[in-house]
Amino acid sequence: MKVAHRAAVPPFEVMSILDRVAQLRASGRAVISLCAGEPSGGAPQDVNVRAAAAFTNGSDLGYTSALGLRELRDAVAEHYRRWYDLDVTGDDVAITTGSSGAFVLAFLAAFDASDRVALASPGYPAYRNILSALGCEVVQVECGPEQRFQPTPELLEETVRTHGRLDGLILASPANPTGTMVSRAELTALTQWCRVNGVRLISDEIYHGITYPADPTHADARGVSAWELDRSGVVVSSFSKYWGMTGWRLGWALVPEDLRAAVDALAGNVALCPPTPAQLAAVGAFTERSYAEADERVASFARTREVLLGEVPRLGWGPIAPADGAFYLYAGLGSRLGAHADSTAWCRALLEEAGVAAVPGSDFDPIHGHSYVRLSFAAGPDAVAEAVRRIAAFQEG
Repeated sequence: MKVAHRAAVPPFEVMSILDRVAQLRASGRAVISLCAGEPSGGAPQDVNVRAAAAFTNGSDLGYTSALGLRELRDAVAEHYRRWYDLDVTGDDVAITTGSSGAFVLAFLAAFDASDRVALASPGYPAYRNILSALGCEVVQVECGPEQRFQPTPELLEETVRTHGRLDGLILASPANPTGTMVSRAELTALTQWCRVNGVRLISDEIYHGITYPADPTHADARGVSAWELDRSGVVVSSFSKYWGMTGWRLGWALVPEDLRAAVDALAGNVALCPPTPAQLAAVGAFTERSYAEADERVASFARTREVLLGEVPRLGWGPIAPADGAFYLYAGLGSRLGAHADSTAWCRALLEEAGVAAVPGSDFDPIHGHSYVRLSFAAGPDAVAEAVRRIAAFQEG
């Protein structure tokens, strides 16, 4: 019996590393994990209160509509009015099984097999792997330090000249693994380019709110949503990052009108509906207390970021991606690779010898990532400081 060709995608390296971290910890090793994009602390209190009530107050935990509970869809719409002064209704919102579910639905609805979809390299590997499994042609746009690791209209024009017309563009701001963001002017230029060239934009905004602006009072401090500029694309977001609800597996998409019926039909067939208990609880993410708790956590990320950036010169890494948002540091190892063949071997040795888990850049960039590493600073300042001490000792041999 055969295995489908579409299934021949590489595993997500982060999950493999997490498995090894669990094995080492079970054997008694004190491992510091800087590999997962998982905020510590868990969900806000009001989410937990609603979750407990859902299981104790006789709530209906059966199927919801395919696109989610109306109460939650309306709450998400209000969130866009609060953060972006954007007129969105619950009809625009599809609640999904994590942002991963939103990407699958968006890709299925917007792209046919053999469609050509561009994405920045380095970038989140699941974009590439899901699109490949669906039969799309993935075109990686090499974005280096000179472009702040983000695509530009000029790079896209060059991509079209080399590969032919594009059907889609995946954009992430803040991005994983680099944490870099596009400004309002840059996003305006990209949305205009997509509109003129008939390219469907999929905007990954799951790290909105986890940002480190010079002016926190600026209107764009939390990030600019693509729907502020053009509503022909799909916006994807999640409860996992800003609200720390990774295991609740709940996200959403803002869906343009021409894709709405397709997304609804696909959602009902692919997952029936998002997890009902998580939906009932997630309404509590939009209380004043929940926003305050999430903002306090972001402030902690900012302090940890400063600790890490202050230690980078000691490690001798470079170039360094400007970590405008999210909770990642993406850096070139350069000569610090030492005798290791690439960053995969370096990360493996770092974990086994020093007890620090990091992610090789090759997971995010198969072209140039062999000399890069990604660290997550979501673990907190104490863990990061100790990890840096161990990394420095590891590099000194």
